[in-house]
Formats: sequence, structure tokens, C-alpha cells
Amino acid sequence: MPAYQSDTVVAMKSADQASAALGIELVEHGPGRARTRMTVRADMVNGHGLAHGGLIFALADTAFACACNSWGPVTVAAGAEISFLAPARPGDVLDADAQVRAQQGRAGIYDVTVRRGDEVIAEFRGRSAQLRR
Repeated sequence: MPAYQSDTVVAMKSADQASAALGIELVEHGPGRARTRMTVRADMVNGHGLAHGGLIFALADTAFACACNSWGPVTVAAGAEISFLAPARPGDVLDADAQVRAQQGRAGIYDVTVRRGDEVIAEFRGRSAQLRR
């Protein structure tokens, strides 16, 4: 795998206005991995009073983006899916841990686990593509 590029991750995340608006913070990162965190706010719930799935997806997607951009070249999502296992509610603090699973050429596969404390609430799998320079 290519060399880890810490500055690339920090620069990308600091320019990400969408995740900033959601209060998503980058907690830690390393080669092919990242952890993000978000507190579910009252304005993030759906009509059932539960955290909107799209916002949990955004948390996982941000961790995925940080992990797959840790190698330096600009990398984007080629696809992703999420499985929801338990609901989240206002006040819940969610952590998303992303980890590279496979990388071949410009393509990669990353898994992201979203937790509330020790409880897994969602599993996300993202496929990445490095852009040509």
C-alpha cells in the first residue's frame, strides 16, 4: 500500500463543510483507517423520533472518506451500502470506525462500524476509487 499522508486527511476534513454542519469530528486516523464521532441532535431525527438513517450514513461516509484518502491521492466513493442494526436517539454519541479491507490499483474496499458505546448500530461497506491525476 502507498505511504500514509496525515496532512491530506486533515486538509480534506477541515474543508468538509457538510460534515462540519452535522457536528462530525475526526477523532483519530492512520494508514487506511479513521474514526469519526457525532452527537445526535434533536434536529437530526425522523418522524419516529429516531436518528435519521441518512445522517448515520453521513457519519460512516465521513470516516470512510478520511480512511480512503489517507494514502494521498484524491479518492472518492464508487459505491456504498449500510445495514442498520439498532436505532439511535437524540443525545446518543456515535462513533464510526473505518478500516481498509482490500486495495487493488486505484480501487479499495472499506468497512465502517458505527457504535453507540459498545453497541453496534450499523455496518457500512464502501468502495473507493482514486481519481486519475
